[in-house]
Amino acid sequence: MTEPSYLHRISHKRIDPPALTGQATLSQVIEEAFLSYNAGRLREACRLFASKMLADDTTVGLSLSGALTPAGLGASCLVPLLEAGFVDWVVSTGANLYHDTHFALGMDMHQSRPGLNDLELREHQVIRIYDIVFDYENLLGTDRFYRALCRGAEFQKTLGTAEFHFLVGKYVNELETQRRPSGRREPAESAGAQPAHAGRSGGVSLLAAAYRCGVPVFTSSPGDSSIGMNLAALQLEGSKLQIDPLRDVNQSAAVVYDAKKAGQSAVLILGGGSPKNFMLQTEPQIQEVLGLEESGHDYFLQITDARPDTGGLSGATPQEAMTWGKVDPERLPDTVTCYLDSTVALPLLTVYALANRKPRRPRRLMDRLAKLTQELAEEYAARREKEPR
Repeated sequence: MTEPSYLHRISHKRIDPPALTGQATLSQVIEEAFLSYNAGRLREACRLFASKMLADDTTVGLSLSGALTPAGLGASCLVPLLEAGFVDWVVSTGANLYHDTHFALGMDMHQSRPGLNDLELREHQVIRIYDIVFDYENLLGTDRFYRALCRGAEFQKTLGTAEFHFLVGKYVNELETQRRPSGRREPAESAGAQPAHAGRSGGVSLLAAAYRCGVPVFTSSPGDSSIGMNLAALQLEGSKLQIDPLRDVNQSAAVVYDAKKAGQSAVLILGGGSPKNFMLQTEPQIQEVLGLEESGHDYFLQITDARPDTGGLSGATPQEAMTWGKVDPERLPDTVTCYLDSTVALPLLTVYALANRKPRRPRRLMDRLAKLTQELAEEYAARREKEPR
């Protein structure tokens, strides 16, 4: 048998794509035309996510940074991913969850264009996020919603952010249920169009979907958003609601530790920043701080527009993360970094996954979060007992 040449050993396949037609599916376009540069990395990302990260024994964490929910990506992508069982736990900026709530409350967000006169927008009480515009009343109304809700008796205690968002999600889900008859429009089914995902609720809110699916949603910086700002105002009123970020550290570590006992752990990182760090620090928390045996996440998939050479975490590579114990060094081939805007990559990744992978049964980690954290505490206590006194 002839030994393959070095060129053939390092190549994936010869570049010889068929001509695209109007009948090509999105999966075909990604497989046949996304061949090189960041299109090639996106193809690798789609394959990694659908073929390996969504294995039945793999727990998938998703981190969200950047203004994704204001752009409608909560309703179009994140809700379907959760409902398909493709995301098991989430770390998000508080801003994404705050703006997510606008949709559940029936508040309008509008497409516009960049380059508007911001002084005129200010005079007309219009808020801008690049090319998204909305009425200032959206902020005031959402503030009122959170203050009224969190004055309730159920909230008068200390909560981790996952526990807090699960409780909020219960009420946001009720709002969606009330609005559903006149709420979300399903896409029109043209000739040859695929039917909507069978398990889809018609909901628009990530928080509501997380509640229905039992998905923990953490916020790495709970005071750094309008939700946290409103909780701070309630504290001035004498509210007993306290957010415990240290509880989040242990609960998120417990999720990953349990995942590695039963199978594998995967992270899907959209953007970077604090949510990326919080999701990845679960492994150093287990290994370095708690002293428990572990080797790092098994799959690392990041969509980012940040460069690695500036030293910021948002652009840090999986190879660098491996040196911290965040990524299993034996699994580096199962890592992909795609340098692309998340608003472009996420819809493509979502459709590819839904088209190529059957829905998974939701893990409902929220239902077991207290138990998993207690088990982590017991293993840490047992490890400490073995230390010389």
